[in-house]
This record gives sequence, structure tokens and C-alpha cells, in this order.
Amino acid sequence: MNQTRIIIDCDTGIDDALAILYALRAPNVYIEGITTVFGNTPVEQAADNTLRLLALANPGYDIPVALGATRALVREPGTFAPHVHGENGIGNAVLPPSPQTPIDEPAADFIVRKANELPGEIVLVTLGRLTNVAHALEKDPELTRKLKKVVVMGGSVLVPGNITPVAEANIWGDPEAADQVFTSGLPVTMVGLDVTLKTRITEEHLKYLNRFGREENKPLIAFMEQSLTYYFNFYRDVNYYLGSAPMHDPLALLVALQPDMVTYRRMKVRVETQSPLTLGMVVADLRSQPMVGSEIEVAIDVDPERAVGAFLSVFM
Repeated sequence: MNQTRIIIDCDTGIDDALAILYALRAPNVYIEGITTVFGNTPVEQAADNTLRLLALANPGYDIPVALGATRALVREPGTFAPHVHGENGIGNAVLPPSPQTPIDEPAADFIVRKANELPGEIVLVTLGRLTNVAHALEKDPELTRKLKKVVVMGGSVLVPGNITPVAEANIWGDPEAADQVFTSGLPVTMVGLDVTLKTRITEEHLKYLNRFGREENKPLIAFMEQSLTYYFNFYRDVNYYLGSAPMHDPLALLVALQPDMVTYRRMKVRVETQSPLTLGMVVADLRSQPMVGSEIEVAIDVDPERAVGAFLSVFM
């Protein structure tokens, strides 16, 4: 079976970490590299978290990690999210330092180079702000024809936002970058809150992993338990979820590798960049004859049991 070649672009927080660990254990996947961006945590911390996860999982081949954008395209630097992801971005879980260091090449350059080396083969999975992708498009506008697909964790269309009434955090964190990417002509699949909020990992799932997880995955499962405790507490306070949290980033990774995991609808969209009230909103033209925006694929439904089962299965 052919391998899927992916680049993961992330701001390594708790759910990014789960997505990375899933990709490292999923069959028929080759990770060309991981690029980091500001968001849940500063870009340097995101890279350090990523390197520690790679050392923990020991993938068996070298995966370069490249530092990317430290701030949004045009907006002032915002705050990070220690109340969601802990002081270190991974729920204050402690992982040993990695002997590996980030490569000298900036994230946007790395994405452009890999897309040119492997035209039509790379699936880019973005788990944070879209700033690195916007920078890559500025460097090489032909990127729209060179990437096989861009799977974006972000946005919401038919459900409320999670950082404002209408905006999801990744899109809100750099709305100009998101609008550039969505209107660029890139083959975008948006995996947003419409589906991620339906797909939750629970304390029961962790007990199941502890019972049936493969021996070599026990350190990964122990890390998941430690980091998810912080996440579960946040979601209990904010969403009234008891002992569970949405699999935002892991679901995007699952969709990148198994596209039939969700149901899609093609929509014309733009991202709001002007209004203080609706900043970062993904505005979809849902009229019978849509005229505003650029067409992307939007995930609107998911089989949560199948998605969670697929995630857990790679550790067992």
C-alpha cells in the first residue's frame, strides 16, 4: 500500500500532541517534517514539545522540525493559552529533553521546498494558525498546484465558535492568513468545530488504552493520561464535559489519512477580518446560488465512534 506523505504544521499543545503521536503510529504514513507556529504556546516551545514527543515515540526515521511564524501577518502579538494547555503547552506533562534540535530552515521555506521536491504528493495538515501557509504562498504562489491537499483544523460554519460566539481559535488567531489560504485556490478541506466537538476522547478510553495498549506504547499512553487530565479539567469548566475533551487536532489528522471519516459539503467561504464582533468568523455563502467567497471542502458530520476507534487502534 502506498504511503501518505504528510507535513504537520502545528502549535504543539495537548491535542496537537495527540495528533502527532497518532501520525507516528498510524500505518502507511511518512512524516516529511513538522513545522511549528505560534498559538497555544510560543513557537519555540511548540518546537521543543514536538522534539520531546518525537524522542518519546522513537519513530525509527529522522523527522525534521522547523520553526515558523512568531506572530500573525498583520495583528499585534496576542496571548497564549496556558489556561487551556498548561504552562508548557502539553498540560504540564514532563517529557525528557530531546537530543534533536530544529533545522535552520524556516517553516515556510521548508513547506515550499518539500512541495517542489514532491509535487502532488504532500498532504499538509495544519493544526494551528495558518500563518506559515500564508508565508509559503507568498514565497511560491504556485504552491496551489503542488500540494496534494491541505487539511485545516479550524473554523466553524453551522455551530458556534469557541473563542468568540462565531470564531474558532485557530482562524481567529490570524484571520488574514486564514482568508488568504481559503481564497488562494489551494485544495482545502476544513475540519472545524462542526465535527471536532462531536468527537471526544474520555477517561474510559484511557483506561481501555492502559488495559490493551501495546507494551512499546505504554510511555505514550502515560503521557496522554498526564496531559489530558489538564484538558479534561478545562473542558469541564468551560463546556460542562465530564471526563472528556474534543479531539480537535487528531480528527484533522485522521481525515487527512482517511478522508471518508467525515461527510463534506463544498462551500464558498471567506474569513471576516474587519468586524470586531465577528473577527475570524468563517462566513459561508449557504444560499442556493452562492456568489461570495472561494470554494473549499467543509466537514459537516462525522461518525464519532469510528473516529475515536481509529485513533485508539494505533496504540493497541
